[in-house]
Amino acid sequence: MKSEFIGKTQSGIETYALENDRGMRAEIMTYGARITRLFVPDRRGEFIDVVAGFDTPDEYRDDHGTYFNAIIGRVGNRIGGSKFTLDGKEYRLFSNDGANHLHGGKEGFDKKIWTAETGDGASLKLSYLSADGEEGYPDNLQVAVTYSITNENELKIEYEAECDKATLCSLTNHAYFNLDGDFKSALDHEIYIRSNAITSVDEELIPRGEILDITDTPFDFSRPKPLGRDINADEKLLKIARGGYDFNYILNGDDGAAATAYSKASGVKMSVYTDRPCMQFYSGNFLDGFTGKKKYPYQSAFCMETQGYPNACNVKDFPSIALYGGEKYHTVTTYKFEVCEK
Repeated sequence: MKSEFIGKTQSGIETYALENDRGMRAEIMTYGARITRLFVPDRRGEFIDVVAGFDTPDEYRDDHGTYFNAIIGRVGNRIGGSKFTLDGKEYRLFSNDGANHLHGGKEGFDKKIWTAETGDGASLKLSYLSADGEEGYPDNLQVAVTYSITNENELKIEYEAECDKATLCSLTNHAYFNLDGDFKSALDHEIYIRSNAITSVDEELIPRGEILDITDTPFDFSRPKPLGRDINADEKLLKIARGGYDFNYILNGDDGAAATAYSKASGVKMSVYTDRPCMQFYSGNFLDGFTGKKKYPYQSAFCMETQGYPNACNVKDFPSIALYGGEKYHTVTTYKFEVCEK
């Protein structure tokens, strides 16, 4: 089990590697606290890189709007109308998704250089202070994210945050996965999500408070099925989301994995464990064929972004994502990898 410094670019971006005793390896950089490579074993005993990205750290500065594998904040997902009211005062945020605010704004946490500190074993702590007024958010927010790899082939992400008075905080990681490692298509991946409901969205993908029962609909992954089985169904929401999935799944409170993905081609299974109430499942509908480490065509990767309720600051019936002074934001999401034969 080890963590090591790999190098630093002229622009100041540092990269570190985490590796367990079984050869699983993650490479993480300080720009956006991003995962740049994640090597896991496949059924042949070879290690394949299962996250999208670029060859060099500086290439991530123009990531085609993908947010590849970055920490997202202060608030992941969309905030309708780029505004919210907290304790009776209205705050205006930067609009970077039409009239709406997406993934922290023009320069969210994905575009910041974080401070790195290696820990015991295979762990890396990344810290960032988001100043009062950044992107329109009130109050100072001190954030820390710790990546660690276990000998059970788990990538663990621990999020912590504190503020002085009051602000919003709902963090996530925007990792793009393809468990084949070739990123030709993700549609053959078998997907399971422990959910029977999603938050419906309007034409701009903004949740407004409606909860949809998805049992036995094309959105239902409560019984494992190929990602692409129902993706072309004649459903308005699928069309709004550019012909695929980009929806917030409300997770059931059962024990066990919140979601799984499995590749028959490689034998790699990924299980997602989280204490968050929701997960955004996204099928790579904005990928358009640009080239990074691989070529990334439409729907060649998927995301499983654990999160709070999106647009909760504007929907009174959604659980709050406000954080107050004296409170500690703390949450953990774990991605576990294993080889399965089905």
